[in-house]
Amino acid sequence: MNDLIAWKENKDKKKKALLIKGLRQIGKTFIVNEFANKYYENKIYINFKIQSNIKSVFEDDLNVDRILIDLSSKMPNIKLVPYKTLIIFDEIQECANARASIKSFVEDKRYDVIATGSLLGIKGYNKKKGKGVPTGSEHIIYMYPLDFEEFLWAKGVTDDVINYLRNCFNKREKISKAVHEAMIRYFKEYICVGGLPEAVNIFLSTGDMNQVYEEQRDIIDEYKDDFGKHLDSNENEAVDELLLARIEEVFDAIPSQLAKENKKFQYSKLSDSKSRRSNYREAIQWLVDAGIVSQCFNLSSLEQPLEGNKQNNIFKLYMRDSGLFIAMLDKGTVGEIISGNLGIYKGAIFENIIADAFSKMNRNLYYYHKESGLEIDFITKYKGDVSLVEVKSKSGNSKSAKIILNNFEKYKVSKCIKLGDYNIGEIGNILTIPYYLTFLLSE
Repeated sequence: MNDLIAWKENKDKKKKALLIKGLRQIGKTFIVNEFANKYYENKIYINFKIQSNIKSVFEDDLNVDRILIDLSSKMPNIKLVPYKTLIIFDEIQECANARASIKSFVEDKRYDVIATGSLLGIKGYNKKKGKGVPTGSEHIIYMYPLDFEEFLWAKGVTDDVINYLRNCFNKREKISKAVHEAMIRYFKEYICVGGLPEAVNIFLSTGDMNQVYEEQRDIIDEYKDDFGKHLDSNENEAVDELLLARIEEVFDAIPSQLAKENKKFQYSKLSDSKSRRSNYREAIQWLVDAGIVSQCFNLSSLEQPLEGNKQNNIFKLYMRDSGLFIAMLDKGTVGEIISGNLGIYKGAIFENIIADAFSKMNRNLYYYHKESGLEIDFITKYKGDVSLVEVKSKSGNSKSAKIILNNFEKYKVSKCIKLGDYNIGEIGNILTIPYYLTFLLSE
C-alpha cells in the first residue's frame, strides 16, 4: 500500500503506469481495489480473464478518447473523471493490445493506470502479434506472499514486540526467554501456513490446520491448471501438453530432490532416467518465471560479483511459499514440525523457508559446493560483504564455514551467519540468530 501511495503522489512530468507482478492468490486484485476505493474518486476495473469481450476495445487504434468511448459503450455504468480516475487492468497478460495501450494513457496523462498479472513473467505466454510492449511507460513492482514480519502483523503481534526484536538484533543482545519461545512457536506456524492471504485468514479464524491444508492443496491445483498454458495468435487459450507434463514432473519432484543429502536438482532422478537437461530446461524456467519456485545456483568462486560466478547448470529448486511446500509433503508433516520430529525433511524444510525469505528480499540465491565435501547452504551479501549463511538444526561449529573463514587469502570471505533454533549471539566473525529473525537481514 505504501508503494501504491508513493506512486500516486509522484509528480514527475512523465508518470509511468504501475505494473504489479505476482503469484495467483496473493492479493493483487484486493490491494489495488482497496487502494482505488480509498484514494480515487472513481475507478474503472477490467479483468481480462473474466471480461474477454472487452478485448475488442483495443483492436483498433490506441487513441485514448476512442478507447474510453468504446469502453463506455460496453460498460455503461463507469464514470470518466479526468485526473480523478484510476483504471485497473487486471490479468493484463490476457490482452496484448491492452498492455500496448498503456503507453497512450501515460502520454495522455489524464488517467492513472495500474495493471496486474499472475502470468506476466511467462515468456511467450501470449502469442498474439499485438501493438507492442509499452517500453519506458511502466514501473514494475513485485508482490509476494507474507513474510514472517507481516505474518506477525496478521496475528496481532504489537509493534512494541517487533521493535524489541529489531533492537535486540541491532545490539546483538539475547532475546528474553518468553519472547524467544513465543517467536519459535509462531515461526513454526508460519512455516506450515505460509504467506498466502487466504491460508493465513483460515488459520487465524479457525486455527484448523486441516482447513489450511485443503486451501493450500486447492491453490496448488490452481497453479497446476496453469502449467503449459498459453494464448495462441488469436488469444484463445491453448495447452502445450508435453510442456505441461514436464512442468508437473519437475514440480512434483521438488520435495524428494530437497530431501537428498545433496540437494542439487538432478535430472536423472526424474521418472525418465534418460532425461536430457535440454528437455526440462523450459519447464524449470516456466516455474521460475511464474514465481512458483526459485533457483539457487552453485558458485564456482566466492569472489564478487557473485552473479558472475554462478554455474547455470548446477542449482537447487525451492518453493516460493513454505506453506505450499509443506502441503506437498505427507499430511502429517504439520504435527511433526510442531513437535520437532522431522526426519530427513528437516533440512529441506528449513532451507526452503530461508530461501523463501531471501527471495522476498529480492536477493539472488547462491550456494557453494565442492566435490571435496566443502558446502555452504547459502551465500549472500550482507552489509556490503559476502557472507556465508548456514542453516543449522543444532548449535555447533560448521566445518566448511570454519575452513573458508580461516583461509581469507583464498576465499576472500570473513563473515558467517548461522541460523537455527538458538538465540542471538556473536563470537568473532560469526553471527548467530534464530530462524525467525531472518527477515531482519534485509535491513
